[in-house]
Amino acid sequence: MKRIAIILTLTTVMSAQLQAQTMTLADCMSEGLENSYRIKLIRNSEEKAANNDSWSNAGALPTLSVTGTYSTSDLETHNLNAQARADWTVFDGFGIQATRGRLEELHRQGKIQTRITVEDYVASLSQEYYDLLRQTIKLRNLQNGLDISRERLRVASERYDMGGNSRLEVQQARVYFNSDSASCLKQEEALTSARIVLNRLMSNEEFMRPITVAANEIVINAGLDYDSLLADMMEVNASILQAESSLKLAEKDRRIVQSRNYPYLKLNASYGVTDRIDADRTVTDWSPTLGATVGVNLVTGKQRTQERNARLDVMTAELECSQLELELKSKLEELWQSYVSNLKLTDLQRFNLETARETMEMAQERYMLGDLSGLEMREAQNSYLSAEESLLQALYNTKVSEISLLQISGRLLDYAENGNL
Repeated sequence: MKRIAIILTLTTVMSAQLQAQTMTLADCMSEGLENSYRIKLIRNSEEKAANNDSWSNAGALPTLSVTGTYSTSDLETHNLNAQARADWTVFDGFGIQATRGRLEELHRQGKIQTRITVEDYVASLSQEYYDLLRQTIKLRNLQNGLDISRERLRVASERYDMGGNSRLEVQQARVYFNSDSASCLKQEEALTSARIVLNRLMSNEEFMRPITVAANEIVINAGLDYDSLLADMMEVNASILQAESSLKLAEKDRRIVQSRNYPYLKLNASYGVTDRIDADRTVTDWSPTLGATVGVNLVTGKQRTQERNARLDVMTAELECSQLELELKSKLEELWQSYVSNLKLTDLQRFNLETARETMEMAQERYMLGDLSGLEMREAQNSYLSAEESLLQALYNTKVSEISLLQISGRLLDYAENGNL
């Protein structure tokens, strides 16, 4: 009965997989990028920075105000006042230009931060997609192993019925079959967990939505070049661009502080109307005015302190750029060594798998002929499954290294858009 229950469970699992939605990596990215809350939030921040990026927000345009008052001293005397006033800062020591430049840089930084968030998301989603593929392939390998154990149990039972095997051999074959069935069930649990993670990353509230990957194997890109990756990283890596943008912001802030040492010029114009209404007459006064204000801020100790601190902020930003470049170069070297090592390991595991497959096929033939014991057959089977798992893990590790290298080089989104992931 236990055997029947296990077979029925596996049949149900396989049937559910057939009904699952098949998705490519591009499908998952398209859905995830559209629904991700994290990306929506960062794009809102970018839009705010875009809204702030204007000359009016930098104080370059005139301001216009209109005021009006009404008063009365007794029941017969009424005063009405209305005034329109315009103020315009014509020159403030280039502070307005520096402020506009700062707003432009903040807008650019918002775009860079959005790109960093999208890159992190694409990298995470890609790794989880390939993890789902890895778990799928592993389940397929275990099911193939279960088929072998099922056939061995059938052969052992027939031989026992014909008097050619001991009952111990049949019991041993049944134990192996049950053990492989349990491994399949456990692997199905791991596969379900991988689906849940992928659905969550795509912001799909149906975490248990059945998904199957369109790919049948993990295909790696063995043609990455270290020098090209390094050159791309120094040119378009988002973290480096962000650090350089922070340096430009520090320079803009210093210019804003320095602009206070220059004279300033402000223009103003107003037009006012005053009506005085008495019991026997109405007096209207029209009063247009034009004015200009020229001044200079006297240097104070506070101003000097702000200038020194602004210079230090620029120096700090320059040091942070240099430090970041050093760290990224080190990280690139580390990822590259992992990538190269995993490529070599993958080749080795392919050779081992081929050897294990040949050994397994010979063991099956000898077992069917009665020239090999059940224990030796099991050892050959385990060696073959172990070789499959080792190759699968090596392929996955290589793919993760590949994705990480593309991300640090700044080319991950280009590869994703061209379907090369």
